[in-house]
Amino acid sequence: MSALDLLFMASLVTVLGVAVVSDLRTRRIPNVLVATGIALGFLFQILAPEGYGLFARWSGSIGPLQGLYGLLAGLALFMPFYVLRTFGAGDVKLLGMVGVWFGPRPMIGVFLLSMLAGGVLALVVALWNRSLRQALSNIRFMVTDVVVRVTSGGGPQVPTPARTSGRLPYALAIAVGTSLEVALLKGWWH
Repeated sequence: MSALDLLFMASLVTVLGVAVVSDLRTRRIPNVLVATGIALGFLFQILAPEGYGLFARWSGSIGPLQGLYGLLAGLALFMPFYVLRTFGAGDVKLLGMVGVWFGPRPMIGVFLLSMLAGGVLALVVALWNRSLRQALSNIRFMVTDVVVRVTSGGGPQVPTPARTSGRLPYALAIAVGTSLEVALLKGWWH
């Protein structure tokens, strides 16, 4: 791994780390932070020698076009959750920012691992807040409502539960999912 690769990897880790801290403290991910991460990602894709991606065994740039496709893939994967009001816009943009660094192909893994990490985070938060019963009741309510709407010919809208157990700092789940995907891509789990 070259010094340039290490510099850019540290840049991504820093951007994700600041996003996590911001989300934990304020439940917001600043646009300027996401824009900085996107700009650094494209800078890497332009400056680094050609390769198979920053996190591949043979690292290097996949090119700005693949970075753009990764950005679009990240946005597209989280957009349905934003439309259903289960994720905030900052979460969607943060996953898009990660896509610039990874390109489109690994984004499915980042997405799935982030969702898994988010599920674990939700369970931990519900247990910590002693609101697991309320969270399970909300899930039952939402699933029942969607099933009734769809079977009666209505559109599949996810209703907002009467009582929520709070918003999750989903930047943490995205950072964990991204880290797990890096470990898989680098072959650290063999």
